[in-house]
Amino acid sequence: MSGAPSGDDRAAVLDVLARFAHGIDGRDWALYRSVFSDEVDVDYTSYRPGSPSRMPADEWVGRARRLFPGLDATQHVLVNAWLQAEGGGVRVQTSMRADHFLDGARYSLGGSYVHRLVDDGGTWRISAVTLTVTWTEGDSSMLALAAERVAGG
Repeated sequence: MSGAPSGDDRAAVLDVLARFAHGIDGRDWALYRSVFSDEVDVDYTSYRPGSPSRMPADEWVGRARRLFPGLDATQHVLVNAWLQAEGGGVRVQTSMRADHFLDGARYSLGGSYVHRLVDDGGTWRISAVTLTVTWTEGDSSMLALAAERVAGG
């Protein structure tokens, strides 16, 4: 692929990003796993220093399963998608906001995602994700409480 992604590729890539958000928010782990290649590069260092790494997608999804079910609700919103062809794949930058709810409290963060997608046998999948947090609101300690709930603590 050269230049901008075709209309069909653009629609398929945007569908992957929608499934990324709906998978987390709906606690649909099969849906969430389906958006990733088998290995994924994850860089959330702006949020959790020291976190960039390559890992099996199953491990990344497992981490989500140990946190998000302990929250009452979440909503991940990705907007303003800017798609660019990149090295045989697609780079997508979005503005993002993630709201996390627990016991009537809300913790929110905002910023941007950069997802890199590859064509995996005719299916677009995320091979890398970078989160850049530019603002937060509320008490992030609720995430530790949510993880404790999942662990049975």
